[in-house]
Amino acid sequence: MAVKLQGFEFWKTTLRGARYVVAPMVDQSELAWRLLSRRHGAELCYTPMLHAQVFIRDANYRRDNLYSEVCPEDRPLITQFCANDPEVFVQACLLVQDYCDAIDLNLGCPQMIAKRGHYGVFLQDEWDLLEKMVKLANEKISVPITCKIRVFNKMEKTVQYAQMLEKAGCQLLTVHGRTKDQKGPATGIASWEHIKAVRNAVNIPVFANGNIQHLSDVEQCIEETGVQGVMSAEGNLHNPALFEGRSPPVWEMAEEYLEVVNQYPPCTLSYVRAHLFKLWHHTLQIHKDLREELAKVKNLQGLTEISRQLRLRCQEEITNGGEEAGQGVGLPFPHWICQPYVRPVPKDPVANGNGTGCGGVEVKAVCHKRALSQEDSDGASDALSKNKQKKKARNPHKNFCPEQKLKYIKCEQCGNPKGNKCVFNLCRGCCKKKAYKEVADCPSHGLRFKTKAEKQKAEEEEEEGNRGIEEGKSGGLEEEEIGTPSTPTDPQQTPTEDRQTVA
Repeated sequence: MAVKLQGFEFWKTTLRGARYVVAPMVDQSELAWRLLSRRHGAELCYTPMLHAQVFIRDANYRRDNLYSEVCPEDRPLITQFCANDPEVFVQACLLVQDYCDAIDLNLGCPQMIAKRGHYGVFLQDEWDLLEKMVKLANEKISVPITCKIRVFNKMEKTVQYAQMLEKAGCQLLTVHGRTKDQKGPATGIASWEHIKAVRNAVNIPVFANGNIQHLSDVEQCIEETGVQGVMSAEGNLHNPALFEGRSPPVWEMAEEYLEVVNQYPPCTLSYVRAHLFKLWHHTLQIHKDLREELAKVKNLQGLTEISRQLRLRCQEEITNGGEEAGQGVGLPFPHWICQPYVRPVPKDPVANGNGTGCGGVEVKAVCHKRALSQEDSDGASDALSKNKQKKKARNPHKNFCPEQKLKYIKCEQCGNPKGNKCVFNLCRGCCKKKAYKEVADCPSHGLRFKTKAEKQKAEEEEEEGNRGIEEGKSGGLEEEEIGTPSTPTDPQQTPTEDRQTVA
């Protein structure tokens, strides 16, 4: 068994001193995207975040998210898991350790799904649990364990957090310089000061994450923080050539990505669509008709055709407008050039016209749902929300007017909508329990407990009847073999002695 490398030796040898890193992104850092990023300067990639519990129990999940993506060109590679149980984490690690160069524990995801599942950044206060998870995995797994974290508001606590993980056995630490609450519209600026403090406090390699939009940001971050590498997520999604220091035309990256998808199947269509939306983001703000088409197409050929049409429109715009084309949309480059998407700064909450309430106390703006107007009830798409407009595009006959929607009768037991033709006037769940208990049928819910019972009873009776017939036949044969011989009725079959007597 090969000796497991640790710390800086692991980074220099196994990871080949990687400085340019593509972040783990749910449904977005799949094989095709990783290979595209490697072609354009990325030196290390992570798999999408995988759920350890699901990975253990679901063979299809393992195949679709890792095993079917094994590729010699896709190394070095780190697999990332979210987990909140030491044993589960170790079992998942054992299933992937032969397919990657290290395993990362996600302690940075701030999304609501992570809060509901109790993983990601929502474990950052449970130091005893995290220490046990990292320590156990480090002892049991043949590849190094790494961690990706977010910072605390207090720099001292962030440093102590990093030191605890290092002591537990973490061999490389990625620090996203934002707190748990910095997400979505409140993302804000990442703190490189926190990252620098962690780098100076630990004796393992550190990657920085946050504020990376161009190659110049990468170089500046390394210079200011002293980290070994820099990780990019959104910057990479909008410009896969970021680590090359280039800003190529979008169609160049889009067409190359689609070629990789065709070359290394399978790739989920939703992943491809999401990548094209990111690459063409700025152009789709202008060509909104193709934005709608991109959302509707059902196959890879359709996505390829939409991308081709966007390229033709951009090239036509260049031909007609010359060097000034595409500059009037508030972007540093023409909209067809790969460039970062900068989130708009959230608006200050407004109350009484100045953002404060009575007595100078700040009042948060309350978002009220817009009531559906008469136009909504008539199906006018202009009055619907964007989400409902998409639903209406997929199903033109869908009704969004509450007054015209059918009123469902509640289940007598639990209050959920009952089945329209349920014999018990219950929802399916309650109906199933009642039908099972009473051995009854409910055709509307597809329940056949009575029918099955009667069929089983009939089969048993038939089997008993057949058994009785077989026993009767068997008894008759025994009597015939042992007892009275049968009387012949054919004169020609009369025994010889009898024929002689008659003569």
